[in-house]
Amino acid sequence: MLRWWRYWPAWSGYAAAVWSLSYGALGLFWALGGGGFPFAPVDDDRASGSILEGSEVGIVAPGMAVVGLVGAIAALAMAREWGRDGTRTALVVFGWTLAGTLALVIPDYTLLVLLAFAPLLLVFAFTGVPGPQDGIGDILYWHRLNLIVVFAGGLLWALTTLAYRRRTRQACAHCGRRGAVTGRWTTPDALRRWGRWAVYVACAAPIPYEVTRIAWYFGIPLGIPEDFTRMMQETPGMLEVGLGGAIASICGCVLTHGLVSRWGEVYPRWVWFKAGERVPPALAVIPASIVAVVLIPAGLMNVRMGVDLATWGANAPGMLWVVWGAALGAAACAYGLRRRGTCRYCQVGEDGDRPAELVHEL
Repeated sequence: MLRWWRYWPAWSGYAAAVWSLSYGALGLFWALGGGGFPFAPVDDDRASGSILEGSEVGIVAPGMAVVGLVGAIAALAMAREWGRDGTRTALVVFGWTLAGTLALVIPDYTLLVLLAFAPLLLVFAFTGVPGPQDGIGDILYWHRLNLIVVFAGGLLWALTTLAYRRRTRQACAHCGRRGAVTGRWTTPDALRRWGRWAVYVACAAPIPYEVTRIAWYFGIPLGIPEDFTRMMQETPGMLEVGLGGAIASICGCVLTHGLVSRWGEVYPRWVWFKAGERVPPALAVIPASIVAVVLIPAGLMNVRMGVDLATWGANAPGMLWVVWGAALGAAACAYGLRRRGTCRYCQVGEDGDRPAELVHEL
């Protein structure tokens, strides 16, 4: 990991304040008639799938300006650890609400496409994009790039709120110091139990997507009309992209099993250069969390689109991405809590044991 990342609790609040102030300033600029409003109505081939797509600048832009200014003040308050009791609760509620809105509600499937097809997009930059698009610019236009900026703001707000919550939450049940996650649902047995169920759900949710895309590749019009199948067959690379998405999904589900398997904690023999060594928890938690977060807005976009029975295979499987993302996030959370190690204050481990030299001191 990069060294600066270790200090995210210290800098995330200031970064969120800068982001909020900057985006709020853009909102004011658009409200005063400036060009480039990213949610303005445009032609269908340049539109995004955002919930704000096609909104009125006179309504949304002033709201952006106000939320940006309030957000900058709130982020600074969190970074400086201001507030007591009710104020702290209000800041935490505001922070999580803003983080969820920016990262999960406003974006569309753009982040998922970038994550799943990053290698292909690199190739497309030189070979061209399959289908009617003329190039990468027809995929990553301003309405979509803005959603990446919004998503980044949501992540900053999530980090800011998490850091603030950690500094102000209840004390450790073992030593009385602040900073530990405690509760009946966080015992090792409970974490293994609900973490395993979360993995099962996360692996089951994408099955309809995988089955339909594989069927289409082999010419089976599952959930779509035959003319739709012919159109994809006549478009170079289109079926291959769908097949690639299905294969990536299957591989992701295999890796998801590592969150409840032994090989997810200790490198197995087939990883010869690391065999027997401990797997760093962040190596599993961070990728799983990123995938979980980008799945949910993509799934919500499909939910907003609704289902046409004649073409249900096109987006009905994508609706389950909300379930997939939530379950994967829960599985990653259970894995991270289960492998959190000892309390940094009292050094009580996940099994409740305390080092002998500390018993006398405490």
